[in-house]
Amino acid sequence: MRRLRSSTVVLGGMGVLAATITACGAEPDRRCADPVTLEELPSYRCETGGDDDDDDGTTVRPAYYYGGYVREARVAGGSFDRKAVETGGFGCSSSGSSGG
Repeated sequence: MRRLRSSTVVLGGMGVLAATITACGAEPDRRCADPVTLEELPSYRCETGGDDDDDDGTTVRPAYYYGGYVREARVAGGSFDRKAVETGGFGCSSSGSSGG
């Protein structure tokens, strides 16, 4: 039977640990979106806080939409609340929320 060197075991264990930490600490994808229409907007609109008047005269303040996906230029399957979106990953708990 072949024996593994201790350095191989240590390096392998460190790799698994690094992957676990990275997966648990990952931020969810974020996209700039209109909170009323859910239309995906260019990212600079969220970065500058660009308020625009809508057609009916109301002010629209873009916000970041976390997680989910884009279909037909609209965001879906995520949330405007970053803490509500779980990133999951190997070894992560699916309950509770992380501070931040």
